[in-house]
Amino acid sequence: MATIRKDIVIEATPEQVWEAVRDVGAVHRRLMPGYVVATSIDGDTRLLTLLGGGVVRELIVAVDDGAHRLAYAVIESRMPLIHHHASFQVFTEGAGHSRLVWITDVLPHEFATEIQLRIERGAIVMKETIEEEARDSRY
Repeated sequence: MATIRKDIVIEATPEQVWEAVRDVGAVHRRLMPGYVVATSIDGDTRLLTLLGGGVVRELIVAVDDGAHRLAYAVIESRMPLIHHHASFQVFTEGAGHSRLVWITDVLPHEFATEIQLRIERGAIVMKETIEEEARDSRY
């Protein structure tokens, strides 16, 4: 199984970052606007509508407020994945900063490069979006 790990340092408090990450029904507004255009929730299932019209169905596995950790699994997408499990966890990274750790396990291995590219793009958008929201909340 391929494991992809992405550490993202964000200029926002851990509480601000966690608030955005744990808002599982607002990915299109709070984490990846422009990349994800709509989010809907049905029980423990989240549907993400992507910019190109693709839909990803995810199972929300855990939302752990104490550990500031969200775990989810892709259960349906255009990509024929055998397994996909990912988590976000928020840590303190100095005064007024956080480190968001995004870990993804994926099978088959040949999709690891494509998933890595998506994570890299997503990390940039999440960082910018959360930092903008954090700046706006200071005023």
